[in-house]
Amino acid sequence: MSQTFRAMVTGGGGFLGSKIVSMLLAEGCSVHSFSRNERPQLKSQGVVCHRGDLADRQAVSDAMQDMDVVFHVAAKAGIWGDYSDYYSANVTGTRNVIEACQRKGVAKLVYTSTPSVAFGGRDVRNANEDDPLPKKYLAAYLTTKAAAERLVLQANSSTLATVSLRPHLIWGPGDTQLLPRIVKRRLANRLMLIGSGDNLVDSTFIDNAAQAHLQAASRLFPGSPVAGRAYFISQGDPRPVRYLLNALLESTGLSPVTKSIPVPVAYVLACALEAGYKIFHIASEPPITRLAVLEMGRDHYFDISAARRDLGYHPAVSMEEGLERMRAAFANDRGGREHGTPLPPHE
Repeated sequence: MSQTFRAMVTGGGGFLGSKIVSMLLAEGCSVHSFSRNERPQLKSQGVVCHRGDLADRQAVSDAMQDMDVVFHVAAKAGIWGDYSDYYSANVTGTRNVIEACQRKGVAKLVYTSTPSVAFGGRDVRNANEDDPLPKKYLAAYLTTKAAAERLVLQANSSTLATVSLRPHLIWGPGDTQLLPRIVKRRLANRLMLIGSGDNLVDSTFIDNAAQAHLQAASRLFPGSPVAGRAYFISQGDPRPVRYLLNALLESTGLSPVTKSIPVPVAYVLACALEAGYKIFHIASEPPITRLAVLEMGRDHYFDISAARRDLGYHPAVSMEEGLERMRAAFANDRGGREHGTPLPPHE
């Protein structure tokens, strides 16, 4: 990428977005970010920061002026909450990004989707991008992300080349999603395995996920094999969920989880809790949900051969190296307070 390359990263202050920003800066790109909140850490790196809401059509349009490529990373994540909130951020927001790219003459749009759009509650084993997506989902996040991905891929044209990436379970130093949830539950002694923990899941180290986005952008142009396609991104190294969960805990200094609950029991409990929360209009997330049970208790790993072939993607950081970086980050207090992840006491 040349020094005159201008890139917009929506959600540039987030976990994945900030890593993409860092890699773009390292390649000499002119980088802009679009976020709802002030991002002083990005400004200190020389990033041009635009503040606004994805649902604000004009704000999004103004931010896309003179961009060569847009990395649309920002989204409302989670497994609980009002559908309208997810729709506004994930569908309306994505539509606004697409329309802004079309109006402003942006050549490339790289969209961050999720492999969970392929998860309908059953085991997913070595799924590829040609497999049909489920017709129904258990959470508004998945429904709206699937809808947004369709919009992105349908927008691919001779003037705007689009691609969708589906990185699975991103983790690493600075994690603001997966790891804080695990640590919080472990510290409260509320973390359990769902089922035996022998079911296989894949994941993605943060550097690998970000690198896939840059690789996609570099190979994306109208008529290229990448344009108009979705790609699964992961380590390509499925492990038992027991291993993954406890390896992440160990990297922060916490002891492993040994307690478990059978999948059918957990699912019935989740159904009851979800019903109760809805009946009594409780806004907070239930302690356990149907989606969480099935994601924790089922196989879900994906075939990344298309990403290897078309994007040149190869997970440069192995699971073991990634875990070692996690240990070093927490040992140096960089994986905790600096990034919002609570540092646990050693047990």
